[in-house]
Amino acid sequence: MKPEKLGINTICTHVGEIQDEQFQGSVSPLYMGSSYAYEDVDIKRYPRYFNTPNQEALCKKVAALENCEDALIFGSGMAAISHTMLAFLEKGDHVVVQKTIYGGAFNFMVEEFPKYGIEYDFTEGFAESDFAEKIKSNTKVIYVETPSNPLMLITDLEMISRLAKSKGLVSVIDNTFASPVNQNPADFGIDVIIHSATKYMGGHSDICAGAVAASKEHIERIWNVGKNIGGSLSDYTVWLLERSMKTLALRVKAQNKNAKKLAKWLNKHPLVAKVYYPGLKDHPDYEIAKKQMKGFTGMLSFELVSSVDANEFMKALKLIKQSMSLAGVESTILSPVKTSHALLTPEERQRQGISDGLLRFSVGIEEEKDLISDIEQAFTSVAKQQLEPI
Repeated sequence: MKPEKLGINTICTHVGEIQDEQFQGSVSPLYMGSSYAYEDVDIKRYPRYFNTPNQEALCKKVAALENCEDALIFGSGMAAISHTMLAFLEKGDHVVVQKTIYGGAFNFMVEEFPKYGIEYDFTEGFAESDFAEKIKSNTKVIYVETPSNPLMLITDLEMISRLAKSKGLVSVIDNTFASPVNQNPADFGIDVIIHSATKYMGGHSDICAGAVAASKEHIERIWNVGKNIGGSLSDYTVWLLERSMKTLALRVKAQNKNAKKLAKWLNKHPLVAKVYYPGLKDHPDYEIAKKQMKGFTGMLSFELVSSVDANEFMKALKLIKQSMSLAGVESTILSPVKTSHALLTPEERQRQGISDGLLRFSVGIEEEKDLISDIEQAFTSVAKQQLEPI
């Protein structure tokens, strides 16, 4: 059956699987070879060409999940971002970038683009006018991330697509925080969709990978850069990622449910100053999120009141882990100031609205009541410490 006729759990489970013709096993065989025949073959296979049997098969699953013609997988999310940007930008070109993006992507643009003679401008906001006013005669790409990391701000994808097409630009999105389960940017006209597959696609905090989905024409352009730079993924990791993605929709839907409940609970807590979650009706972008998302993700951020020390609060947590990454089945928490956005200057973080008291919370699949209980005991522990005499 064609992928577009299948439900998402069926796509996750079956599209892109390799049939075990020899033993009829129920999972894809793993082809570990790095050397393949080149005479009398239809395809000259080589790991750096992104076309080993396992690489090629997994790309079909990624493309099907994002309703795209084709896809590529990479060694990391940053490899996916850097390959894509260098595929569509060259010396003298310009890119318009959304105001708030992942700190690694921000750092890549600020540090590496000047070496290539590539110009960039960050928008002042998220409205169409904010993007339109930054477009120049040499602009080639509009780059967005929605929901954004870590403030969960939403960019209107139909607006970005319309604006990009009217100017002949390529629209690129980092769709990591949403996952293909919650948001399919291609359905709104976005050209290129990037994922840190380390996150929801991998989902078990044991894989580092990236993915890009787009039209065959755009993927061919990215592939041309990729074969030269060489950011390919090992076949063993590819196989593990394909295994993990079979449960992608099940995991994400459970995380969505938990995150929405936790966001509502935190939003009423006296020691929480603000909650950033697009599924809350008081979120400024709630209506846009509702229009373009099928679920509001398992990610949220919140700021503690000034009297609560963020680091002491995180140390007091017992079930929720302090961890650098996100989107695993286990709940994790971190300080963006010390991790994802540590490479930004304090002034840059301030401009993006990232305070020292901001915490990013990746909600897992645990029982909701257990997560709430852990947060409550952490608040109690911190409050007790503050009352104890020195």
